[in-house]
Amino acid sequence: MADAPFFSTTKEVFDWMEVGCTQGIRPGLERMEWVLERLNHPERRLKFIHIAGTNGKGSTAAMVSSVLQEAGYPVGMFTSPYLHHWGERITLDGEPIPEKSFIYWADQVAQWVEEMDREGVGRISPFEFWTLVAILYFAKEAVPWFVVWETGLGGRLDSTNVVYPLVSVITNVGHDHTHILGGTLTQIAEEKAGIIKPGVPVITACEEEEALSVLSTVAEEKQCRLYRLHQEFDVNSRISGKEGESFSFSSPFRPLDRVQIPLRGKHQVKNGAVALMTLEILRKYYATVLEEAEILKGMEKVRWPGRLEEISQRPSVWLDGAHNPEGAEALAQALRDLPCDRLLLLTAVLEDKDATGILKPLLPLVDRVIVTQVDQPRGLEPDRLREVAARLRPDLEIGQASRAEEGLHCLLEEAGERDCIVVAGTLFLVSEIRESMLSE
Repeated sequence: MADAPFFSTTKEVFDWMEVGCTQGIRPGLERMEWVLERLNHPERRLKFIHIAGTNGKGSTAAMVSSVLQEAGYPVGMFTSPYLHHWGERITLDGEPIPEKSFIYWADQVAQWVEEMDREGVGRISPFEFWTLVAILYFAKEAVPWFVVWETGLGGRLDSTNVVYPLVSVITNVGHDHTHILGGTLTQIAEEKAGIIKPGVPVITACEEEEALSVLSTVAEEKQCRLYRLHQEFDVNSRISGKEGESFSFSSPFRPLDRVQIPLRGKHQVKNGAVALMTLEILRKYYATVLEEAEILKGMEKVRWPGRLEEISQRPSVWLDGAHNPEGAEALAQALRDLPCDRLLLLTAVLEDKDATGILKPLLPLVDRVIVTQVDQPRGLEPDRLREVAARLRPDLEIGQASRAEEGLHCLLEEAGERDCIVVAGTLFLVSEIRESMLSE
């Protein structure tokens, strides 16, 4: 490898990634394993909590991380995508990776990628690049006690699946990335079950029988104890309020009463139960000291922006990154609990997503919709999104805006004080609107 560093600024790193990485999604672990072997397997120094699932990965990761931090453990977290700043993808105790550290470890990875290419192995994808930078930063610089490790896509061939975790989590199984993971829940479950490792406990809130059957079979084959929502652990007496959700939790180990989370919706209660079961595994089997008061405080303090987040009032403006049919259904359930005179929707989706499946649960609830687009090459044209919405609700007034901020401005002008505006469809839209509203 070359001795001279490749990069001195983050811009140089991102410019190199445009040409130095193979663009697009490249399932498979051989490139990751090639680099890690030459780095002497830094991932083996770390204790991972590996989280996969169609929806709820980020919220669950945030809850687990918040409690562990509250109990005094340094926690690294790797998630995607980010809302406002690329550093959000790799954090230590909630703080983004410093730019200096990112440049240094990106340089190390890039030099191995060039070597890899010279040897005819090929080049890594951008997500593989991020994964390798995270591993090096956590293993050789930050050295957290735990790493909360979120998959990017699927599980079996996802670049994060080069680790052997303390516990594997599969939040749920739904229809997303079907062009890569398969069109049926069985096929998608098989991909997500790929993170299950021999003897490692598995936790899931998956309730679809065909998917749960796959997870159960793989867990049995690999001699893993499987903890399932409504079977080995459960949620009782949920109370929904303006400040979030309150519920009680039961497990084989101990009950927890009056658990409060500032995140809203029945789906977040399920995510909360999965997070608590994960923490109980760490406490019971890995000598992790977690007092009940620390667990409750950590859950109460969790922050995960852009997931049914109220960012403004009178009228209320809610942001949610629902980007697949199951996510939209969960959002629709939560919207039924909002005290609104009228519900107004601003939406944009990506062209490789199921626009019909996303809009179908939402449109029956709304009184007005404006379709727009995001500043992304994969953004679906508003004309096409409008056609989808018109087919689903021919009676609905459907507006169109070329820019997201323009669409929100129109809805804010129309809305009364007791109306609710919901911004949903893709996290890129949520990010754009959130940034513009916070900067006002």
